Amino acid sequence: MLDIASFSGVFAFANQKGGVGKTTTAVSLAACLADEGVETLIVDFDPQGNASTGVGIDRRSVKVGSYEVLAGVDPMEGVRATEIERLSVLPSTIDLAGAEIELVSAFARESKLRTVLAPLRERYHAILIDSPPSLGLLTVNALVAADAVVVPIQCEYYALEGLGQLVRTLELVRDGLNPTLSIAGVVLTMYDARTRLAEQVVAEVRRHFGEDVFRTVIPRSVRLSEAPGFGKPITRYDPTTRGAQAYRDLAKEFIDRWNATRARAGQNQDPARDAGKE
Repeated sequence: MLDIASFSGVFAFANQKGGVGKTTTAVSLAACLADEGVETLIVDFDPQGNASTGVGIDRRSVKVGSYEVLAGVDPMEGVRATEIERLSVLPSTIDLAGAEIELVSAFARESKLRTVLAPLRERYHAILIDSPPSLGLLTVNALVAADAVVVPIQCEYYALEGLGQLVRTLELVRDGLNPTLSIAGVVLTMYDARTRLAEQVVAEVRRHFGEDVFRTVIPRSVRLSEAPGFGKPITRYDPTTRGAQAYRDLAKEFIDRWNATRARAGQNQDPARDAGKE
């Protein structure tokens, strides 16, 4: 039986390589967590805004988003409910694209998002940050704000390409900005059981990351790729598909794994953040 009451955390979804299923995984997992009874918030921290549109938000109607919140607007002014009970989103606008440049000269530039999210941790048990496919200041902010990072990797050629740089970035963030940052798990996406290549990639990733890799593998699916175009997570677009079931399985594994991680670390309550005490 899932221990929903103990589940709590902020999670950054990161991979500087595009097209790996990062946003699809963030949105789908968020929807499944909400369905399991977890009060969940998606923070769209990617200027492309795909996480926002993926839960039905018309970005043209967004007046307050993650950019405005970084600039000092109350984050609850930007948070929107979705059609899924217990799932909300802080959407992004195209203005977020300029934040990378603006943050360069900002005071405490790497911890802006952590400060913004600190009061929201009381309201939401799971905060999922969809970061851009890069390792710039927006992604660094996501990593500094997070308790743990989720790394989606596609089961295709060059799956591990560039991940060395991501791992080094995680180490740098741990060393100076967020010493408790951990890897919540590596998610294998776009798995095609018909190909030998997919099996080889799975074996290679598991060999490289060991127990950090989730048991649940997300299959390649036409319906999964269609769902964002309709502004719905796969669990709402076509809940009977293998993709929808895979994300439901992933959510359960995710909850159990994170609860176990926190228990091992001796964390019996929400992680205290320095930003929340300022």
